[in-house]
Amino acid sequence: MPTSQKTPVKRGRPGYDQQSVLRIAVEVFNRHGYEATSMGILAENLGISKSAIYHHVPSKEELLRLALEEALGGLEEVLTDDGATHGAPDARLEFVVRGTIGVLVERLPFVTLLLRLRGNTQMERDALVRRRAFDRNVAQLVAAAQESGSMRSDIDPGTITRLLFGTINSIVEWYKPGGVLSAVKLADDVVALAFHGLHR
Repeated sequence: MPTSQKTPVKRGRPGYDQQSVLRIAVEVFNRHGYEATSMGILAENLGISKSAIYHHVPSKEELLRLALEEALGGLEEVLTDDGATHGAPDARLEFVVRGTIGVLVERLPFVTLLLRLRGNTQMERDALVRRRAFDRNVAQLVAAAQESGSMRSDIDPGTITRLLFGTINSIVEWYKPGGVLSAVKLADDVVALAFHGLHR
């Protein structure tokens, strides 16, 4: 007689898992602002009770933590990839720019939430510390490219980094995934503009 196999028990309301709850929560945070979003508003958007949300996560703060990890974890992984750590400094910088745009497009709602943080809670402040560390790493790459002679040296590395990532970060406000502009073409355009300018 064949032994019956147990089906894994899925916690929470059928049709939802933690990741799907998180994705909808992040959309709501981006629409209303994290501080202004109550568990009641989340429950309404999810179509479930507040108590059902707690089957997936213990708190609204945990949803924020998970969302920020999606964004920051993706960005930090770019900096540890071989393309960012080996080779000529300008090639490494270009790799980081392309990788950052890839993360932004792939995890657009999560990066949008990260970029809109104001540091109102300790968790937000910790996330902003990690974001500033990312920026410092990029500024070091810029400085290395300048020292190697592959990038103009008359502009401060910090200024270049802020202008470059100001451009990249603005993408969250207008980019529409699934449109005619692919993530690869978007990265090509940003690299062409940032590294070669508008002159022919």
